[in-house]
Amino acid sequence: MKSAKTIPADRGLSHAIIDLFKQALFKKSFDALLIPVKIPETEAYSWVLLNEESLLDKAVPLPPVMPNQGGNALSHVTKHGNLNLKIAALMRPCEIRAVVELQKLKQIDLENITLISIDCPGAAPLSDYMADPEKIEKSYGILLEDWESQDILRPVCQICEKFSVSVSSISSPEEMPSEETPTTPFSSDLHIGLLGGNGKEIYAIPLTSKGEELLSNLDLESRESIEEWESGVREIQKKKIMERDKFNTTWTERLSGTDKFIDAFDRCINCHNCMRVCPVCYCRQCYFDSRTLRLSPQEMLTRAGQRGALRFPLDTILFHLGRMSHMVLSCVSCGACEDACPMSIPVAQIFTTVGDRMQKDFHYMPGRNREEILPLQDFLEDEWHEVETPRETGESSAGEAEKNA
Repeated sequence: MKSAKTIPADRGLSHAIIDLFKQALFKKSFDALLIPVKIPETEAYSWVLLNEESLLDKAVPLPPVMPNQGGNALSHVTKHGNLNLKIAALMRPCEIRAVVELQKLKQIDLENITLISIDCPGAAPLSDYMADPEKIEKSYGILLEDWESQDILRPVCQICEKFSVSVSSISSPEEMPSEETPTTPFSSDLHIGLLGGNGKEIYAIPLTSKGEELLSNLDLESRESIEEWESGVREIQKKKIMERDKFNTTWTERLSGTDKFIDAFDRCINCHNCMRVCPVCYCRQCYFDSRTLRLSPQEMLTRAGQRGALRFPLDTILFHLGRMSHMVLSCVSCGACEDACPMSIPVAQIFTTVGDRMQKDFHYMPGRNREEILPLQDFLEDEWHEVETPRETGESSAGEAEKNA
C-alpha cells in the first residue's frame, strides 16, 4: 500500500473533507461526486450528484441522520449499466457494504465508480431529528469530536463495530491488491480516517489502485505511519464488539419461541416501508405486493372460516419471514428499516440479531470484500457437514434402499 495522505483539519472535519473534494474536482480526478447535501431552507438531507465546486459548500460528508441509504442512491445512478463518467461516492461503511452486496446481485456497476468510505460514529434516529433538528445537530457535532456521546444514536449504530475499514488488512501488505491481482478484498477504494488526528488532521488512506490514482494528483502531505488512527479504530471496535455480544444475547432471548417472535411484530400495519428503504430489497415487483396476496372478500371469508378468525392486516409475519429469508445474509445493519417504520417496531435490531446468527453459520460477512461469493450462489459439496447427523456407515442397507426407492 502506498502511504496515506494527511489533510489539514484546522477549520473542522467537514471543511477538510470538502476541501479535498474541491481539489479533486478541480484536478479532474473524477467527473462527478455523489455526496449528501442539506437542502436549503429545510432540515432535510438528500443525495446529490454534483460536478461544481460551489455546490460542495452545501454538502455534509456525515449527516446526523440517514434519510436514504447510500446503496439505494448509487443503485439508481448505475442500475442501467456502466456510465461514461467517472464518479466518486462518499458513504458510510454500512452503505458501502450495501453497495458491494448489490454489485454481487448485479444491481450496481462499479467499473467507473470510486467508493470512498469514512469513519462513522453512527446516525441518530430520524424521528428524534425531526422532533428537534437543532438539538440533534449540536449533539452530533460533539459526538464527532469525542466519539463518546453514544446516547443520541440509533441502537444498531451503538453496537456497530464495522464503523471503519479493517485495520488488520491495511496493516498486512500481503493482503493488499497488486498489479498481478487487480481485484480488491476491500469494500471501498479510499478511506477517510477521522480518528487519531486530534482534530488537527484527517487521513486519506488508499486501499486500491483507484484510491491511489485519485490521491496521486492531489497536493497532500504523505504519512508513512497511521498508527494513531489504527489505535483509535481498534479501541472503539473492542468496545463495540462487547456491546454487540450483549445486544445479541438480549435480543436472542426476546425473540426465542414462536410467540415472542410474533409479538415483536405485533404492531405491524403492513405498510412495507422497511422493504422499500432496504437497499438489499431491490425487486421491482415484490411478491408481498403482488396480486397473489390480494384476496377477494370470499377468499377472506373462507380463510376466516378455516381459522375461526382472521386478523387484519393479513400475513404480516409471512412478510417479515419472507424478507428475512431473502436478504438476511446481506443485511448490513444500516438501520434504515427501523427509521422508516411508522409503528416504531425495532426492525433493524431484530434483523441484526437474526443476521448475525445466519451470517456466522454461513461464515459470511456482507460487503466485506467484492470477490467473496454470496453463500447461496456458491455451493460446496461438504459445506454443511458440521450440522448434519453423521451415519455410522456411508452406505445404506439394501432393505433401507429398497424402502426409499
